[in-house]
Amino acid sequence: MARLIVLGSAAAVSDEYHDNTHLLLEGDNSVVLIDCGSNPVVKLKRFGIHYTRLTDMILTHFHPDHVYGVPILLMHMWLLGRENPLRVYGLNHCLERTEDMMLAFSWDTWPKFFPIAFYRVLERPNALVLDNDDFRITSWPVKHFLPTIGMRIEVKSSGKIIGYSCDTEPIPNSVEIGRNADLFLHEAAGEGRGHSSAAQAGEIATEAGAHKLVLVHYNVWDSDPSKIVPEAKSTFDGPVELAVDYTVYEI
Repeated sequence: MARLIVLGSAAAVSDEYHDNTHLLLEGDNSVVLIDCGSNPVVKLKRFGIHYTRLTDMILTHFHPDHVYGVPILLMHMWLLGRENPLRVYGLNHCLERTEDMMLAFSWDTWPKFFPIAFYRVLERPNALVLDNDDFRITSWPVKHFLPTIGMRIEVKSSGKIIGYSCDTEPIPNSVEIGRNADLFLHEAAGEGRGHSSAAQAGEIATEAGAHKLVLVHYNVWDSDPSKIVPEAKSTFDGPVELAVDYTVYEI
């Protein structure tokens, strides 16, 4: 059975208990990192996943809280002797800037650096991101401050669907991401430009017919995030919970 692991759950300002939002998919033959928070290699080890098993990384958009871990991830794996390739996916807007960021760290001078392959995702609804033995992942543009994608993940071993809104205002594409999803992770940073409230997340989940709503990318600094669960329940009749760091969903 595949696993979805919440490596971080916080919005842009994290705290001592919540890292910035990033997720991990583990299948029988692949391990996929979705965005990149702090010390991913250490977090992989926590779950008994060797860094050489990481096959793919998807970057949803080029905001610091979603990509700042990329340089340390690549450096750690290089220094530890990784040789196998890593595939990286994202919109052109994000990947161009990620490559520029790595050039700022002079990664082109790192001797015997393992191969990296960049795959540009089309900025359109239902765009194929990757399709392997474990997962079929498609993306939808969402409404944030810069080009951003949410995604829909089919777990082939179980036939179940995971939806992930990423950072977005409520838009029709969010409904399609969560359509009949067994597990729908929706951001809840608060109503306003580029983001959604927990109540809006509940409305989207209701319209999508999602089976379970998991609130993620929520505010934690000097606040009690548990208070947003009743807010989501006011607009969604199904089960609602907070995505908490290091929670594992078998799906």
